[in-house]
Amino acid sequence: MKAVCLLSGGPDSAVAAALAKKEGYELYCLSFNYGQLATKELESAKNIARALGAREHRVVDISFLRDLYGPGATALTDSSMRMPEQFEPSIIVPFRNGVMLAIAAAYASSVGAEAIFYGPQLDDAKFYPDCRKEFVSAISRAISLGTESKLQVRNPLADLNKAEVLKLAVELGVPLEQTWSCYRGGEIHCGRCESCRNRKNAFRAAGIPDPTKYAE
Repeated sequence: MKAVCLLSGGPDSAVAAALAKKEGYELYCLSFNYGQLATKELESAKNIARALGAREHRVVDISFLRDLYGPGATALTDSSMRMPEQFEPSIIVPFRNGVMLAIAAAYASSVGAEAIFYGPQLDDAKFYPDCRKEFVSAISRAISLGTESKLQVRNPLADLNKAEVLKLAVELGVPLEQTWSCYRGGEIHCGRCESCRNRKNAFRAAGIPDPTKYAE
């Protein structure tokens, strides 16, 4: 069995891929350069793919999205925008996950994969429309129809919050110290952006020692 795993470099996607491995799938991992400031996450994704024994790991360049969005669309690609410390619409990257899943479907068809593993969790679903069960179900059906196959999108973390995902990561032996969450482009996590704050809070809530180095 083969599975394409969307691997961002963060804990959630790493755990989703680890679950695919646990189920016996051979892993074909995809990461994306979409023009994000946090290019460090691509290095993390590479390390995680290696740690999970992935058959293949590819980084797909879709950085044209940054130009397509233009200035002021999202703080994750525009360094001139203020980076929020809590959720604001400015950190939504318009339909990013839909674009990635479409590319994953094409790749999955070419390698003969049966599933695409995608790692949105319960806390994401509150704010991001392309992380919700309804979206995943709809795009999974569209992919199956568009490929005339039983290829499906799996989101195994849909009912878990961030702290529960971290606990599962420990059980599965996911190298959390190699994961990356920060939205900024530094060498270590800034500790202040919305994603860093969520990461800190999740480790505290899970009661797990946080291996992350933060600037603040």
